[in-house]
Amino acid sequence: MLAAAGVIWFIIIGVAVYAVRTQPKPDEGRIGGRLILYLGVIFPVVSLGALLTYGLTLMPDLRSPGDGLAIAVTGEQWWWRVEYRSPELDAPVVSANEIRLPAGRRTEFILDSADVIHSFWIPPLGGKMDMIPGHVTRLVLEPTKTGSYRGVCAEFCGTSHALMAFSVVVMEEEAFADWLAGEAAPADPPATPVAERGAALFGQVGCGACHTVRGTPAEGVIGPDLTHLASRATLGAGILPNDPETLAKWIRDTEALKPGSLMPSFGMLPEEDLNAIVAYLEGLE
Repeated sequence: MLAAAGVIWFIIIGVAVYAVRTQPKPDEGRIGGRLILYLGVIFPVVSLGALLTYGLTLMPDLRSPGDGLAIAVTGEQWWWRVEYRSPELDAPVVSANEIRLPAGRRTEFILDSADVIHSFWIPPLGGKMDMIPGHVTRLVLEPTKTGSYRGVCAEFCGTSHALMAFSVVVMEEEAFADWLAGEAAPADPPATPVAERGAALFGQVGCGACHTVRGTPAEGVIGPDLTHLASRATLGAGILPNDPETLAKWIRDTEALKPGSLMPSFGMLPEEDLNAIVAYLEGLE
């Protein structure tokens, strides 16, 4: 397509140079009419038709989902529900707010929305794709370079639209397979007495009503899956670093960090209880 555009550019510039330097006088009307017919009608129809045909022949391969790896992403106000599907898995693996991809492998994204229109966009890897309630859209990407990238919602979706991001980590295929196997496993049990107390408090204050921690009684589906929360790079859908201090701030005053969030703030908890819950969550790797 670039080559065809270059040919067209040279033709147009050639006609312009010819008209200015070698034909200073007006041409007869029939010459102008032929120019319009040949260069203004026939040439664009033939050249653009050929380019369109060529582009359409590429579409089946560009949209091919590859070998079955699919990631279902649901946009919600204001976070991302992520589900990995693959023939290699016994069941889908649920995560949130972070996506990992194998380099050199085609991955199909299955996109929808739980509330309003969102737009899924990973600028370094591909174009935008709208996420529409009640309608599934599909996007196929094949990253070629390992690294960490930032994805965003590119459609205004409410109060905290600007605070709705996600991280994308492209890994070597073998490393991705190992990570996915670990992600499919249940949560690690608490490793310290403080974390054990935090796990008990997690259930007592009602966190399990909204969040899932696989392998525990917490089976809520309203909020993000927290089974492997500590392994993620960010909190709050890509807006905060994932460290104990920030996690405590998030739990204590969610509304201040993400206005309009459905998660209630737990600032009423004693500091000791809050720190115990943080210790438990930091152990979910």
